[in-house]
Amino acid sequence: MKKKMSGIKIILAAGIVTMLAITACHQKQQKQLKQVTENAGVSLQTVLQPVNSSVIAVVGAVSPQEKEVITEIPAAGYLDFDTRTYNNISARFPGRIEKLYIKSAFQDIHRGERIFDIYSADMVTAQQDLLFVLKNSPQETGLIDAAKQKLLLLGMTSAQVSQVIRSGKPFYSLPVYSPYEGHVHDAAHSQMSGGADVKPQPNFADNIPLYVKEGMYVDKGQTLFYVVDPHHLWAILKVEQSFIAGLKLNEPVTLSLTDMPARSIKGKVNFIEPFLQDGDKSTSIRVYVDNMKHDLKVNSLVKATIQSGTVNGLWIPQTALLYLGRTQIVWLKKGGIYKAHQVNTGTTNGNEVQITKGLTVADSIAGNAQYLADSESFIKI
Repeated sequence: MKKKMSGIKIILAAGIVTMLAITACHQKQQKQLKQVTENAGVSLQTVLQPVNSSVIAVVGAVSPQEKEVITEIPAAGYLDFDTRTYNNISARFPGRIEKLYIKSAFQDIHRGERIFDIYSADMVTAQQDLLFVLKNSPQETGLIDAAKQKLLLLGMTSAQVSQVIRSGKPFYSLPVYSPYEGHVHDAAHSQMSGGADVKPQPNFADNIPLYVKEGMYVDKGQTLFYVVDPHHLWAILKVEQSFIAGLKLNEPVTLSLTDMPARSIKGKVNFIEPFLQDGDKSTSIRVYVDNMKHDLKVNSLVKATIQSGTVNGLWIPQTALLYLGRTQIVWLKKGGIYKAHQVNTGTTNGNEVQITKGLTVADSIAGNAQYLADSESFIKI
């Protein structure tokens, strides 16, 4: 029994010695850690804080700036024909094209230029009616005026009607003149072979031979050519949904072309579409552009900068802001550490973002918020 008690005492003594040694070692480590942290200028309490809400780091710090900034909205798009200049040349009466003076698509024509000659039995009959009334009832001025008006409404010019009266002979091959000036584009084939109720969409990009040929019969109301004025274009620009709130009519716009980098075009916001585009949820705007020198090409890509006014507020670099879904944070510097701090943002302008709530000009924040974020942990605010 005495031997057993002696063994227990020895074990207890050994355990006590071990515990004293561990305690002394821990106290030594705590003392060394405290000495290291004090030498680094960081307290032990700081080191022991959770890493998902505070970070010890040596990174560049920036301060928010209170200033007035000229806000700009970026946009991109392309040049297109101004649809307000779209015109079409249609057949006002049925007949057969005897002579065609337009030989290819995109040919320039001018107002009053002869474009084709056409034989129409209906027009010949209408001219003969006028000559018959003039010959047999010259006193019936009402009938004569009605016959003249009919020919004018069918497309004859006043000079042609006067020539019919002077010569006493109708036009069997009636010249037709262009009422518009611009580029000629071919009408859709479905319009050429179908009825007048068909409304095709013109494709101005296809440089194909004209469908209209000499000897072809045309119907009343059938569209033969589209005429587009190349002197007036517009830029179709897409604006992202986040910038729509600052977009207004008549705001100055500067356009730059990718194929003409040395040239910039000044304009203004002339039209804002009242709906969002499907899919990308962007809004299209139009900027009217003069092309009097014909040096701008349709479908050229353009970039635009829209000056949407000035905003007075607190601004920080975008790199200092970290997006966490619907929440935005910055790393606010407090002593030797950076703590996650929630803020509210406003307008974005280039590489800067406006802070509407959460910071003052006296604060100091990390210049690179993403650098301090741990991708494998959740940031606690």
